[in-house]
Amino acid sequence: MKHRLQDIVNNVRKLDSKKLEIVKATIPVVQQHGETITKKFYQRLLTNHPELNNIFNQTHQRFGHQPKALADAIYAAAANIEDMSAILPAVERIAQKHRSLQIKPEHYPLVGENLLAAIKEVLGDAATDEILDAWADAYGAIADVFIRVESELYKAAETQPGGWAGFRDFVVDRKVKESEVITSIYLKPKDGQPIADFIPGQYITVKMQIDGEPYTHLRQYSLSDRPGTGYYRISVKREDPRQEGVPAGIVSTFLHNQVQEGDVIPITAPAGDFYLNMQSDSPVVLISGGVGLTPLLSMFNTLVYEQPDRKVYFVHAAINGTVHAFKEHIRDVTAKHPNVQSFVIYERPTEEDRKANLFDKEGFITLEWMQQVLPSQDADVYFCGPTPFMQAVNKALKQWGIPTDKIHYEFFGSFGNLDAHQ
Repeated sequence: MKHRLQDIVNNVRKLDSKKLEIVKATIPVVQQHGETITKKFYQRLLTNHPELNNIFNQTHQRFGHQPKALADAIYAAAANIEDMSAILPAVERIAQKHRSLQIKPEHYPLVGENLLAAIKEVLGDAATDEILDAWADAYGAIADVFIRVESELYKAAETQPGGWAGFRDFVVDRKVKESEVITSIYLKPKDGQPIADFIPGQYITVKMQIDGEPYTHLRQYSLSDRPGTGYYRISVKREDPRQEGVPAGIVSTFLHNQVQEGDVIPITAPAGDFYLNMQSDSPVVLISGGVGLTPLLSMFNTLVYEQPDRKVYFVHAAINGTVHAFKEHIRDVTAKHPNVQSFVIYERPTEEDRKANLFDKEGFITLEWMQQVLPSQDADVYFCGPTPFMQAVNKALKQWGIPTDKIHYEFFGSFGNLDAHQ
């Protein structure tokens, strides 16, 4: 698949030299006003096409995450329009998300039309017809790449064994409370037919119809168990209000409080570009923070099941034991497999945590501590968690000298990367 995607981005439609020069010359100006432009864009798009509220995450809209992600994507693509192979990983990441959310070719002209109108609105007379025409061509070329890449992903999702197109109904087979804030939901196909395999680290999109909500809510959740079980498991953190003005998570609280065993949830086939390399025999280091352990747990369970002789080191950081999910499972697996080691870091351990003495470090993860408990730089490292946690881990790994091609992470953005946030 990656070779096919590479061919697609290598054959991006070329802009004529004059339009290419205009786009390159105006990228800094457009980027300077980027978030304002994309906020205006979303306002226009969702006013003109309110049905798209059924696709876009309203929480991300409210806090500006989606406009920033779109802005980052547009500028990176425009800056690399002569050679989009340079940003192939980001192209695949966004295309995987789009396929999972069911973004279709007919959506792209709507986006282009409203994006150009937003650029004109924000830049005013500075956005001449010549500039807008050049950006329209650039957007068309970029959109064509994504449409073609996503077409390949749609085809693969539908034609794989157990695969399907669009949303498929799954039944909640079990709900299991894993900690004070995390609950696992086991999903089995309503039609009783086989389900698509997945690569540990990938996710599914769930579609929720919630009483009192005017629009459908789509959310992507990592699969938290190994493939081949006959079910999909997601382990969802309940997003409680963190501060005044920050509401509870609509979907996460609904899944925790309202969804019951026997209920039906439509989902799309597994997707995602963050996954375990099963072809390697190098030691594996898994580093998670909070609910970021879910994709890594899928990797962990797969490794001990399919590659029991491969060395695995699992580091998990949590606030304390009350919110630490799967701690008994990881501890039990570690005890039974001599090639597995696991470590726990609690930021603020409770008195019960101290009495039980089941954590290895208090405070935060540091380079010095990692160098004491983990193997040499010759390891495949996967990590996921809150952005500040990931920034700290990424910085430490780079300082340690871990090669870039050995570092893998799940970043909840589009063209963003952790190095840009250091």
